[in-house]
Amino acid sequence: MVLSSVLGFPRIGANREVKKAVEAYWAGKLSADELTKAAADVKKASWTSLKERSVNLIPSGDFTLYDHVLDHSAAFNVIPKRYLGKGLSPLDVYFAMGRGRQADGVDVPASEMKKWFDSNYHFVVPEFSEETEFKLNFNKALEEYREAKDLGIETRPVVLGPITFLALGKAAKEARPGFQPISLLNNLIPIYKQLLSALKEAGAESVQIDEPVLVLDSASLYEKQFAQAYSELAPVSPKLVVATYYGRLDSNLSYVAKLPVAGLHIDLDRAPAQLDEVVAAVKPTNLVLSLGVVSGRNIWKTDFQAAIKLGQKAIDVLGQDRVIIASSSSLLHTPVSLAAETKLTAEQKDWFAFALEKASEISVIAAALSGSQDAKVTEAVEANKVSIAKRREFERNSDATVRNRVAAITPDMLERKSPFAVRKEIQQKQLNLPKFPTTTIGSFPQTKEIRQARAKLNKGELSAAEYEKFIEKEIENVVRFQERIGLDLLVHGEPERNDMVQYFGEQLEGFVFTQNGWVQSYGSRYVRPPIIVSDVSRPKPISVRWSSYAQSLTSKPMKGMLTGPVTILNWSFPRADVSRELQCKQLALALRDEVIDLEKAGIKAVQVDEPALREGLPLRKADWDAYLSWALPSFKLATAGVTDALQTHSHFCYSDFDDIFPSIQALDADVISIEASKSDMKLLNTFKHYGYSNQIGPGVYDIHSPRVPSEEEIKERLAAMLAILPGDLLFVNPDCGLKTRGWAETEASLVNLVNAARWARQTYA
Repeated sequence: MVLSSVLGFPRIGANREVKKAVEAYWAGKLSADELTKAAADVKKASWTSLKERSVNLIPSGDFTLYDHVLDHSAAFNVIPKRYLGKGLSPLDVYFAMGRGRQADGVDVPASEMKKWFDSNYHFVVPEFSEETEFKLNFNKALEEYREAKDLGIETRPVVLGPITFLALGKAAKEARPGFQPISLLNNLIPIYKQLLSALKEAGAESVQIDEPVLVLDSASLYEKQFAQAYSELAPVSPKLVVATYYGRLDSNLSYVAKLPVAGLHIDLDRAPAQLDEVVAAVKPTNLVLSLGVVSGRNIWKTDFQAAIKLGQKAIDVLGQDRVIIASSSSLLHTPVSLAAETKLTAEQKDWFAFALEKASEISVIAAALSGSQDAKVTEAVEANKVSIAKRREFERNSDATVRNRVAAITPDMLERKSPFAVRKEIQQKQLNLPKFPTTTIGSFPQTKEIRQARAKLNKGELSAAEYEKFIEKEIENVVRFQERIGLDLLVHGEPERNDMVQYFGEQLEGFVFTQNGWVQSYGSRYVRPPIIVSDVSRPKPISVRWSSYAQSLTSKPMKGMLTGPVTILNWSFPRADVSRELQCKQLALALRDEVIDLEKAGIKAVQVDEPALREGLPLRKADWDAYLSWALPSFKLATAGVTDALQTHSHFCYSDFDDIFPSIQALDADVISIEASKSDMKLLNTFKHYGYSNQIGPGVYDIHSPRVPSEEEIKERLAAMLAILPGDLLFVNPDCGLKTRGWAETEASLVNLVNAARWARQTYA
């Protein structure tokens, strides 16, 4: 029989119960025991739902209150010393690592965050040094396995693998030069033995051990480490299934197929072409092959016929008992369920499958491949065939105007009229900014009042005219605040925007939206990605109304704020029937019109954010050029249609930019702002290596933490920047937008930022 498997499930709760509980705990409104109870309820609901959908291998241990990598660090005692000895409970140490803490005499910054492979999920980066002392503070996988078992549900524990854990970490500040975290493997293996042997003793038949690092080029360096780790772990463990996802194994397959484990999972959503090679490699072994045929990354209904064809190809060689049908990765990247979506049309709803629907798909495909004669399985397969045919019919429609406009793009549309040096002089005369100009990244706090007004508008309790008056007042408050504290280049604060991608999608043709399609980005920050379903165009201006109103309130220059085409694409659920390149160019043309209209309306600077540019980069270097060949031109297409007098900005955050910094330079934005503070300012080494000729604003403080940076901290960061960057190119700004912060911490932080910039003007006059 072919078994069914889900690699992981959304941990947010069907109605965002985890977010609400965690934030209530942070606010002191919920006890630790009450938080634990809320988490237990969500886990129970998830396990029960998967069991009801006949999933054979149900994951446990994948739940988290903040981040699963942070869970692993806390469990394995990988806790930086700065968080210890502060009188904090283990739970509060955990949250301090994730988001920082500044209360009750404790003042510690958050740990660094990075994007989880090529997704919009952020993980907290583990810090290692020669002094790291591994020990098992708690066995989360065992606790959750027992928790599910007490409910009468048998699960397969999920554990982050030792090589991926070390490979994704970084050398701590106290580590010696040249230290590599992988050098700690010998010290780490005994702790994994302790964890896995306890699971075996508790009755776990198998364990999913996640090693996604295997889809990276760098994994070729770890062949000996993989062989050592798994030869030591296998004898004391339940059956180990090594899970890879988000890409292909490539040459790493040659040694992975020889590991002494029970099974291997591969991603056939992102890399279907690897199937034949993998089947051939595992055929002479005893490995069970888990096939990720149902996407963990998109929301489109699976084509059963295509999935069954892939599954049958493996079965023909390996037999049913050596094949598992699974999600391609954890389903954490998808919303929980379509059940609550009452505003989608029947046609639209029939296109999609969220996490629970995907679980049902996996069970049906596995049953069909097992030769099930169950009428419900047959009906589901036939219904899927009809659904896919209807979707294909819809996909045949296209907007000729949009397609023709894309076809008419010419190289000269990608270039500004003059080089940066010429533009800089023109822009300075127009903007009249001081040395070390201060600005923000765009958004200001989205208060309870703003959210309530938006909800009332959506419910019809507030008229459009009343809502516009409310938004105007919020914009005026933000403008007056910026004037009062002395910021130089102002923004309107974005009170009208629910999300930096969703808002633009709602103003464009070609998107549909969900009511409850929440996906975790980091910690308690969830987003509702819009869904691209057809050709994209801009029927009317999007942001001109609000930016021009804000500019009318002040004599200081106002910066228009847009989300870039690559980021809108990467932070949406894109179409699967046409290329990402075509979708990105359509978005770029829509934004090009918006940028031009902003300049016509009197806006003198426009920021087009591309925080997802690096995130979208393929995991294999061999694929980079193909991506960059359309991603970079798409940004330039969106921003190059204006005069030399308009100052273009762009923003990037939470990724390793070292390897594509030349590509960022090639964007030719007049000013770029990049997250820097949370990564210990290491980005400065990139500037030192490559140099940068345009203006740049490395973030001087971390906005993803409620902690307020001192004026002295910001001065120190500016001094470090000015040791490398020319003073006439430096902007002073936070790491990112301020939407998720409260007003008190925002004001205190920005006042310190402005004062530090004034100090720099005097010190580096």
